Amino acid sequence: MCVDIRGQASGSLSRDCLIVPYYEKNVPQHELLLVKQAAISMALRDELLKPIWHAFTALDLDKSGKVSKSQLKVLSHNLCTVMRIPHDPVALEEHFKHDDVGPVSTQGYMPYLNKFILDKVQDNFDRQDFNRMCWTLCARKNLNRTHLLISDEDAFKIWCIFNFLSEEKYPLAIVTEEIEYFLRKLTEAMGGSWVEERFEDYKLELSIKQQSLSAWELITLVGTGTFSKGVDRQTLSMGITEVFHELILDVFKQGYMMKKGHKRKNWTERWFLLRPNSMSYYVSEDLAEKKGDIVLNANCCVESLPDKEGKKCLFYVKCSDKSYEINASDKKRKQEWIQAIQMCLSLMQLGRTVPHRESLQKRRDLRQKQQAEQEELELRMRELQTANENKQHQLEALRKKLEEAAANAAEEERRLLQTQTEQQDRYRMDLEREKMVRQEMEEQVAQKSSELEQYLQRVHELEDMYHRLEDALEDEKRARQDEETVRRLQARLLEEEAVKRAELEQIHLHQQRAISETEVEKQELRKEGTAKENALQAAMLQLEQLEKERQGALEQYQEVVQKLEDAANNTRTWKHKVAHHEGLVRLVQPGSKGPQKITNWGPASFTEAELSLREKDWQERKNQAAENQ
Repeated sequence: MCVDIRGQASGSLSRDCLIVPYYEKNVPQHELLLVKQAAISMALRDELLKPIWHAFTALDLDKSGKVSKSQLKVLSHNLCTVMRIPHDPVALEEHFKHDDVGPVSTQGYMPYLNKFILDKVQDNFDRQDFNRMCWTLCARKNLNRTHLLISDEDAFKIWCIFNFLSEEKYPLAIVTEEIEYFLRKLTEAMGGSWVEERFEDYKLELSIKQQSLSAWELITLVGTGTFSKGVDRQTLSMGITEVFHELILDVFKQGYMMKKGHKRKNWTERWFLLRPNSMSYYVSEDLAEKKGDIVLNANCCVESLPDKEGKKCLFYVKCSDKSYEINASDKKRKQEWIQAIQMCLSLMQLGRTVPHRESLQKRRDLRQKQQAEQEELELRMRELQTANENKQHQLEALRKKLEEAAANAAEEERRLLQTQTEQQDRYRMDLEREKMVRQEMEEQVAQKSSELEQYLQRVHELEDMYHRLEDALEDEKRARQDEETVRRLQARLLEEEAVKRAELEQIHLHQQRAISETEVEKQELRKEGTAKENALQAAMLQLEQLEKERQGALEQYQEVVQKLEDAANNTRTWKHKVAHHEGLVRLVQPGSKGPQKITNWGPASFTEAELSLREKDWQERKNQAAENQ
């Protein structure tokens, strides 16, 4: 029977977000404590889900998101064993019942994991054992040991660091920003200098292919020595271990110091390791033999001590039951340890997490904020683009209307010109006809004057012609009136054309104003983008300055470490010599300056006079003893 771990959409193992403030004055203390405990439990659940996801996907051989029921039984039993939870195999059987459709469960493994395992887990188990169990299940399938310069133990540590830095999305991946953070820390731990240009080239190459790396790709990136060229395997392993201690084991500080015993009151060199809640000390830095723990709580304090008993750079950690006197190698190391312990106590009192975990959360919040701003900017740009397109459509429609109006005005003007031309032609023809009529009349008058005798006979004809002339004049008058009417109509049309031209100019002005407003909005967007780019450049400059300061502090730290190692080597050499000559050293008191006796072992510690006094004293005691007998 196969079951699916995907209890939610897209195969994710997500949870509801729970935001807990450090202090809320209106919330009762017991409720605030419950909320904080719930937040801690939820954070523990998120931390455990990532290794479990690796183990589950390793069992998913065909990459279908489903694992056989027998394998889930083994996985659940191992999880319960490592996390010290009582295992109930019957609950697993009840949860994954067969349905009528086929041998595929409709419940999924995630609800069972939450209800029967994660809801019961307490922070009372060894997380490294839990991580190693999940690592054992997934490493044999996914880890490619070919061409790797690191051991399986180093690969396991990189895997744990990946789980810590990866995004809370499934499938798990680590983004380029966290890759740079890890590689930078690894380079500093190895004592090298970070080359920004090399990582920029790699980031460009990575962004072309993908935006993130899986756990096994990150192990291959570190294991093949891409960013550790010229560094031997031992240095690389030590760098991975140091980063692992800081990020996973929450180690604030570690190093050799002298500790005063409680019973014998002698000073012994120990390797100290400071965590948020405790300060452990070991025989050596390999952590093979642990000698004790200094449990830190709200009642603890750390204070400096004056020099005494030939010891300098003293301080003590005072707890409720006992105090611990510690001797640092120099004043700088002493102050660093005091400040580190005080920081642990302050974080404990404020209820805050370790700094690198807060930094991780801040980077994630910043990425989410930048993503939200980017989405908002894209949405705003789309809205502006849509508004611009709408305005372009409106301007295009307005332009078409203007073109149509201009075409109509041109057509109307053409018709008016054509009508005026036709009227002028008709008027010219009428004038020509009138001229011809006048010529004819003049010819007739000349003919009648020459023919006076025919005048009376043709009077009636002349009267008729005179009437026709009057009619012609009347027609001419009417023609002139029609011409005046046409001229007034032409003037009115010209006025309407002027009004229409004024309207077109107003529409053109509105169009220019709309285009100007669009240009102003574009300039404002450019100014906002320039301001954000300037702010980003200023932040990058501050980051580079902080990086230089931190690099200087690291170089000072390494010089102090080298001096400490030299002093430790000298101390061990003298200890060896003292142990070799032990028994031959004796206290020599100042004796007489006279001649000394010579014995088989060299000059005696008494003179000739002292020897005579001792012989005299011995003789008196001998005589007294004889008298007593």
